[in-house]
Amino acid sequence: MTINIIEWIKRQRIRYILKHYPIPFILWQKVLCKIELLHGLSSVEKAQLRELATLFLQRKTLTGAQAFQLTDEMVVMIAAQAALPILKLGLNYYSGWVEVIIYPGAFRVTHDNIDPNGLVSNEANTLSGEAWLRGPVILSWDDVEHDLRAPHLGHNVVIHEFAHKLDMLDGSADGLPPLHPQMELNHWADALSSAYEVLRQQVAHHHRTRINAYAATTPAEFFAVVSEYFFAAPNILNRHCPEVYQQLIQFYRQEPLVRQEQNKAAAQHPQG
Repeated sequence: MTINIIEWIKRQRIRYILKHYPIPFILWQKVLCKIELLHGLSSVEKAQLRELATLFLQRKTLTGAQAFQLTDEMVVMIAAQAALPILKLGLNYYSGWVEVIIYPGAFRVTHDNIDPNGLVSNEANTLSGEAWLRGPVILSWDDVEHDLRAPHLGHNVVIHEFAHKLDMLDGSADGLPPLHPQMELNHWADALSSAYEVLRQQVAHHHRTRINAYAATTPAEFFAVVSEYFFAAPNILNRHCPEVYQQLIQFYRQEPLVRQEQNKAAAQHPQG
């Protein structure tokens, strides 16, 4: 009985937020027009995404770093892209953290590295995005904008970093997010491990890669990169890593390639 009451309260709160604090429709339409990877969504999916993005903005805090001023449009653009991977999963997949930090451009971070001999060294890197295990997602706005201008390249820093958050749900970033009960772990492992090893060999032998070579860094980066391609360039992922594409269909419960093809058909044969 107590559980039912708690769930009822949660549902009532969601209804209240969606009724009183929705993303303004005109602003939402403006954002949709600018994000090409959302064009193939059905009307129902766009409505669901708007609700999910609204709830995302109520539960998360988006902050500009270095006095960077965020506009309503910028905030909604990030929320819409962040909500896309969990469109069929739900906002609970982003539980356990609250903050998204946005820098105006690429940012510099320093991490401690420990070599096999136990020696600790500091390594500085310039990044376009970063996701902390139990902390914030950090993004570069310049890179967010760049991805919107060239979605066919398969790059999307927002999806990349939020894919890391999905991967981290079980407490580690290892390229294996918590799979749904109906998914077979061995099928996932075979598909992603094989494609990851092929990519590593291509990079090691300086061969041209069809998938961003950064994916060969670690299994965690491989999962984040193929998630980018899954949503931003599903045709490329399906052509070169079809088994991986099929596994991601099962995990994300979406088929972006079908959307992409429908969107192309609609553009070629507009109504009226």
